[in-house]
Amino acid sequence: MASVLITGASKGIGRAAAADTSGMSISTDELVQRNARFAASGAAAGLPFPTSQTLRVVGCVDSRVDPGHVLGLELGEAVVMRNIGGRVTPATLRSWALLGRLGQRQPPAGAHMVILHHTDCGIRRLAAYPEQLAAYFEIPMADLDGKAVGDPYAAVRVDVGIARQTLPAGLLVSGLVYDVNTGLVEVVTPPTTE
Repeated sequence: MASVLITGASKGIGRAAAADTSGMSISTDELVQRNARFAASGAAAGLPFPTSQTLRVVGCVDSRVDPGHVLGLELGEAVVMRNIGGRVTPATLRSWALLGRLGQRQPPAGAHMVILHHTDCGIRRLAAYPEQLAAYFEIPMADLDGKAVGDPYAAVRVDVGIARQTLPAGLLVSGLVYDVNTGLVEVVTPPTTE
């Protein structure tokens, strides 16, 4: 068992704690050091809140597929939401609606939502758990085939269709699939409002 030193900003907060870190690849100290380098760059200085309402991205939580890196986004260029599979679920739609309260009610002219799925997505393995997967999508188990969890190209088309039917008119919606082997994205559904 390894020890991890957890430090705090106030005197007396730091302490050594025994913890199983066998699965921990980056220490808290390393994360704090990385953050210090980030903060020193000034990249976050002066960014407004809410940040850009022009570009919205829905992507997967898979650590190989960080939408900011995959799409070459700078801090503040997009509002990025991540979930299992990068799927447009009822919870995703509720979150976008709530976020909309922070900005304009209608998307600004030229607003664009990108739905980013990827190859080799772990959601495929969740097909072995249909009850939980149906609960995630908030649908009956009998309707799971319509979510195309085994095919990212079909799944992104499904989600673009949901977004276009549900989100405010005038929002451009496109569907992309990222190939985890090549690092390239493919436009599966070009950006349109319909």
